[in-house]
Amino acid sequence: MTETNDPAIIAEVRAAFERYDRALDDNDVAVLDDSFWESPHTLRYGVGENLYGHAEIAAFRASRTPAQHKARARRLENTRITTFGRDFAVANTEYVILATGKRGRQSQTWLRTPDGWKVVAAHVSMLA
Repeated sequence: MTETNDPAIIAEVRAAFERYDRALDDNDVAVLDDSFWESPHTLRYGVGENLYGHAEIAAFRASRTPAQHKARARRLENTRITTFGRDFAVANTEYVILATGKRGRQSQTWLRTPDGWKVVAAHVSMLA
């Protein structure tokens, strides 16, 4: 049976998750791009877009304007990280858009690669 929730692995994934979240806050496109697995198999389902492959995800990030970024400022709540073995994890969180109070959620599937922990699949959605 696969070991779940090793505290050391959770700490590694949490650090990668927090690095990614800081990059979202700072609109640090280089870190955002680096956080995703550089593969055509990577996907990100966003609030208004479906992106297939690292290249599409990177192009989406590069096209966001500072105004779009600022309008998405958010606060995270109820973040949960679950690990499966030493190389696979999921991170789920809820968020609140600060400007509007609207609530959403995001899920990320993380994989340990030779280059560190990378998001291989992500889903972002708003609650009705």
